[in-house]
Amino acid sequence: MGYCLSMKPSAEMAKLTPLFAILFYLVYFSEAVFEDQVGKFDWRRQYVGKTLFASFDSPSLASKKLFLATDKNIFASLNSRTGDLFWRHVDKTGPEGAVDTLLVNAQDALMVIGDGRLLRSWDTNVGGLNWEVVLDTGSFQAACFVGIQDTVKHVAVLKKTAISLHYLSNGHLKWVENLPEGEAVMYQAVYSAGGEDVVVLGVVPHSHLTVTVYSLEDGEITKQMSMEAPWLSSVESSCVVVGQGVLVCVDPFTQALYTLPLQAEDSQFRQVLLQSLDMEVSRDFQPILVSTQPHPARSPLPEFFLQLGPDHQILLQLSVDGSTIAPLRDFQPASLVSFATTGEKTVAAVMTPKNKTACAINLFSADSGHRLLDTTVMFPLEANGGKPQKLYVHAFLKKDDSVGYRVLVQTEDHALTFIQQPGRVVWVREEALADVVTMEMVDLPLTGTQAELEGEFGKKADGLLPMVMKRLSSQVIVLQSWTAHLWKLFYEARKPRSQIKNQVTIETLSRDEFNLQKMMVMVTASGKLFGIDSKSGTILWKHFLENVQPNAAFKLIVQRNTAHFPHPPQCTLLIKDKDTGLATLHVFNPIFGRKSQISLPVLPRPILQSLLLPVIDQDYAKVLLLVDDQYKVTAFPSTKNVMQQLQEMASSIFFYLVDSEQGHLSGFRLRKDLSSELIWEVVLPTDVQKIVEVKGKRPNEHVHSQGRVMGDRSVLYKYLNPNLLAVVTESTDTHPERAFVGMFLVDGVTGRIIHEAVQRKARGPIHFVHSENWVVYEYWNTKARRNEFSVLELFEGTELYNSTVFSSLDRPYLPQVLQQSYIFPLPITTMEATLTEKGITSRHLLVGLPSGAILSLPKMFLDPRRPEVVTEQSREENLIPYAPEMPIRAEWYINYNQTVSRVKGIYTAPSGLESTCLVVAYGLDIYQTRVYPSKQFDVLKDDYDYVLISSVLFALFFATMISKRLAEVKLLNRAWR
Repeated sequence: MGYCLSMKPSAEMAKLTPLFAILFYLVYFSEAVFEDQVGKFDWRRQYVGKTLFASFDSPSLASKKLFLATDKNIFASLNSRTGDLFWRHVDKTGPEGAVDTLLVNAQDALMVIGDGRLLRSWDTNVGGLNWEVVLDTGSFQAACFVGIQDTVKHVAVLKKTAISLHYLSNGHLKWVENLPEGEAVMYQAVYSAGGEDVVVLGVVPHSHLTVTVYSLEDGEITKQMSMEAPWLSSVESSCVVVGQGVLVCVDPFTQALYTLPLQAEDSQFRQVLLQSLDMEVSRDFQPILVSTQPHPARSPLPEFFLQLGPDHQILLQLSVDGSTIAPLRDFQPASLVSFATTGEKTVAAVMTPKNKTACAINLFSADSGHRLLDTTVMFPLEANGGKPQKLYVHAFLKKDDSVGYRVLVQTEDHALTFIQQPGRVVWVREEALADVVTMEMVDLPLTGTQAELEGEFGKKADGLLPMVMKRLSSQVIVLQSWTAHLWKLFYEARKPRSQIKNQVTIETLSRDEFNLQKMMVMVTASGKLFGIDSKSGTILWKHFLENVQPNAAFKLIVQRNTAHFPHPPQCTLLIKDKDTGLATLHVFNPIFGRKSQISLPVLPRPILQSLLLPVIDQDYAKVLLLVDDQYKVTAFPSTKNVMQQLQEMASSIFFYLVDSEQGHLSGFRLRKDLSSELIWEVVLPTDVQKIVEVKGKRPNEHVHSQGRVMGDRSVLYKYLNPNLLAVVTESTDTHPERAFVGMFLVDGVTGRIIHEAVQRKARGPIHFVHSENWVVYEYWNTKARRNEFSVLELFEGTELYNSTVFSSLDRPYLPQVLQQSYIFPLPITTMEATLTEKGITSRHLLVGLPSGAILSLPKMFLDPRRPEVVTEQSREENLIPYAPEMPIRAEWYINYNQTVSRVKGIYTAPSGLESTCLVVAYGLDIYQTRVYPSKQFDVLKDDYDYVLISSVLFALFFATMISKRLAEVKLLNRAWR
C-alpha cells in the first residue's frame, strides 16, 4: 500500500531541507574499513632514508637495537635481527630538522638538530624524549662527551663563536664561554682529554693551528697555544685525535703525516714523511684518516687507518710518546674499514671485494694487525646496489673468548645490508624507496592458459585443421589448469591458515581475473629502479643505474604494455648522465627488470620535452618524441615505418614548452622534416607573477558521459578539450595584501586563453587537479588565514557544437565557466583524482595531508553548480546545497591508522573492475590500497551467503522437476477419463 501526500512546505521545513540533504549524502557516501578488512587489500612499508649516523646498542650478542639518524631528519631504532622498526621519530623537513651529530652512550642518545638549534636527549629503550634545550645562536661545528664510559656526565657543544657545557642528566647549562677572537680563526673540533678539561681546536687556513683548553669546572681558559701549520686547511677533514691526546694530520702536497701532543706545554708539529714508512703514494693522492675511537665515550687508541687510494688502506700505530709512527698492516684492495670495541679488545674490520657477487670481511687485532677472522659474503656489490659507502661494525665476545661480528653496510643506492657471522646476509632495507620520484603501474602478463588461448589467433593457426587441433590442445591445457587449481584448493583447505604461504615471485606472476594485481615500477632519486608487486608489496626486482645524476629529473614512459602478446612490455626511462649532464635513455622490461638490447638514439643536446604519440611501430611500441634545447625532434624508435607515419601526421602533432624563469609558454608544431615551428607564445611578466606549474589531462583518462542531465531534463554538455592546459601562476610580491594566485586555461594547439581566474590575497603552495572538464586547485588565503579550494567547470551549453570530433582550430565560441570556492579546514601536501577503466564511476579527490592521512573527498562536494537556494530542479539533480565549509568525515580517510609520513605524491590506476581504483601514496613511506568511489556495484560482497542462495536454487530446481512430474501425471489421468 502506498500513500501520496501533497502539501505546501512550511518555513521551518524549508530551512531543514538543506540539512537533511547534506546528512543524506554524508550517510550515502560513507564507507569505512572494517576490522576484518585491515591488511587484506592494502599494505604499508616504512622507511628512514639515507643513513648519516649509525650506532649499535651494546657490545653483546644479545643486543637487538640499532640506532640510525638519516638525511630525512629521522631518528629511528631498528631490530638488528629482522630489520623492522622498533620506533621512529620524524622531525621537521629542511635545515630546521637536520641532524648534525648523534652520540650514543648506554641508554642516552644525544642529537644536535638544525645546525646547532636544539640539543636533545632520547631514551634508547622506548624512544622517548628525555629533555630538549635550545642552544645559543651560531652555526654548529662539533660535539663530544666529557668523560670516559661510566663517568660521562657532561656534553660539550662547539659553535662558531662559543662553546657550552651541558649536564647529561637534564641538559641544563653548566657554563658557556665565547671563543677567543682571532684573525679568521675557524674553530672546528672539540676534544675531551680524559674528562678533566675540554680542548677546542681552531685553524687559520694555510697559516697556523690554535689549541684552547677550558676548565671543566668553571669554563676558564687554562691553556692556549698557537702552532704554525701552513700546510693545514681544515682540522675536520685532515686531522684526528689518537692515543693519549695526540693530534695526527695528513698533508697530500708534502705527502707527510704531522703529529702534535695536545697535552704538552710547548709543542710543535713533527713531520713524518710517508716515504720513510715505505709507502707508495700516487699523484692523485687524496688521503683520509680513520680514528680508532669507535665509541664516543671511550678514549682513542694509538692505532688509526690511512687511506692512500680508493682501494688502498694501511693500519698505522703511534708510539706511546707520540714520536714515531709504524705501519702494522697494508690492505690492498680494501673498499671499507672500521673499528669496533668489545670489552678490552678493539678490532679492525676490513671489507675486501672479491668479485661482483662476493666480498670478504676480515677482522684484525687493532694493536698488532694479526688476523682474527676471515669470512666470505655473497653480497652483490654493483649488480643491484652500487658500491659500498659506509661500514658499521658491532663486535662481541663469544663463550670461547673469541671475537664475533655483525656488520651494517650502506651502499651507493642508500640500501642497508645487515651481515652476521659467518658472512650471512640477515636482512636488506631498500632505503632508496624513501625518496620515490616517479612511478607507473603495468599490467601483469597473461597466464599460461590465457597465453595458449591467445596463441590461437597467431601465425601458427593456418588452415582449418590446424585451427581445430590448436583449439583441442588449448581446451586440454585449460582442463589441466582447472584440475590443478581445484586440487590446490582442496589440499590447502586441510591446512591451518597460518601454514598457507602465498609467496609472490616473478615466476608465479600472472594477471588475475579482475586485473587488480599489477607491477609497480618505481624510480628513486638515487637512480635505482624497483619492480614491486602491488598486491603484497614484495620487491620482485631492482636495478641500480650507476651513471645517473642523483636527484635529477626523471621521466618514466610506458611504450608498450602486456596486451601485445608475444611482444614483451617495454618501459623507457629518461635520465641525466652523471658525467656529461646530457639525457640518455634506459629501456627495460617492467615485469622482469631486464634491460632491452635495442639500439638507442644518441642525444647530444639537453632534452626540454618528451612526448608520447599514439603512433606505433611494427612491434606495437608507441613512439617517443624528444625535443632538445635547439627545438630539434628525435623519434624513438625511428624505424622506416615510424618515420613515414610521422611525416604523414606531422601537421597534427603539437607540443608546448615552459620557461618559468622567463615566463614564456610556447607552442610548437611538427614539420615533415621533423623540425619544429613556433606557432604561438604566451608571455607572463616575471616581475609580477611566475609560472608555478603547467598540467594537462592524463592520457589514460576516459570520459563516459558527454553531458549532465539537469532538473528540467535538458542536457548541459561538457567542454571536453583534450588539448587544454592548466597554468598556475603566483605573484612575486610577498606582501599579503598584494599577493595573488592565477589560473589560466590555455588551448595547447592555438595558444588561446580559454579562461583566466585570479584569487586575490592568496599565495601558495598551490596543489591542483586537471580532469575531464574541471580544474580544482587549493591555495592559502592570506586575508582569512585559511586554506581554500576553488573549482572551475567548463561547459559548451545546452547545444553541442560538434558531437563527433573535437578540433581546437574550429571553436568560435568560448565555453561557459562556472566557479565556486570552499573553505578546507586542513592544509594539504598533494592531490590527485581517482581513475577507472571506463570513467563511469564517480570521481573522488585523493588529498594527502601533513598528518599522514589520505582523504577521499567526493567530487560532488566540489560542484560549482551547488545552489545557494534549493529549488525543485536542484533536488531533481541531487545537488547538495552550497555551504562554504567543506565537511570531513573520519570514514573518508582511506588509510585509517596507517600513517604515510611526508606524502608527496599519489598515483592512481584503473583496474579490471569499473568500481575499483588502485591507489599508491608515496613519500617517506609507501602505502597501497583500493578505493571504491561509487561502492562495489559490480562485485558481490564478502559476506554474500552463497550457501543460502545455492540451497534456494537447488530447492527451486527440484520443486520445478517435481511439479512438472505431478502435472504430467495429472494430465495423463485427465486424458484417461
